[in-house]
This record gives sequence, C-alpha cells and structure tokens, in this order.
Amino acid sequence: MMATVKVLITDIEKKKWVCPIPSQWSKLWKLLPERRRNGAGWEPPLPLILAAWWETSDVQKHERFLSHLRWADEHNALPLITDFVLGLDEDDWHKEDK
Repeated sequence: MMATVKVLITDIEKKKWVCPIPSQWSKLWKLLPERRRNGAGWEPPLPLILAAWWETSDVQKHERFLSHLRWADEHNALPLITDFVLGLDEDDWHKEDK
C-alpha cells in the first residue's frame, strides 16, 4: 500500500521526530524534484541546517520538514521520499525533548 503524505506525517509525529539530522535532511532536500532558485532563496525552501539549525526552534524545523514532505507529494515524489525517510536509522532523527 502506498503511503499518503498524511499517513507519513502522522507516523513521524507519533514517534516525536522533529526532522532528520542536518546531514540526512540535506540529502532528502536534494532528492526533491523541481527545486529551483526563487530570488535569493529556493523553492522549496532550504532545510534549516548549518547556522539556521541553532537559530530556529524545533517547531520551525518540524514545519519546514513537513513542507518538504508536502512538496514531494505535490511533485509526485512521495514514494521516493517515503522510502528515504523510513530508511533512516533512529539516530538520524532529531527528536522532541522529553
């Protein structure tokens, strides 16, 4: 059965995963189709890594990550991104503080 973006997000949130760690999030972003420059930025927006990692909250990181999942869904790449996400090890995730 092919996962929907809603099911994938629900599974991620049940596990209290905020987003992949920076190295893995960068790999995921590079898998997203139809990435393009938009003025000084990108569509979809870049992952919140490097300096942005320390400047943003977990809520901001989570929302940006979810926007990447939705982008994948809207651009017919959800199966590829789902395989990538579900293939990550537990240590590849930044998790909510307990």
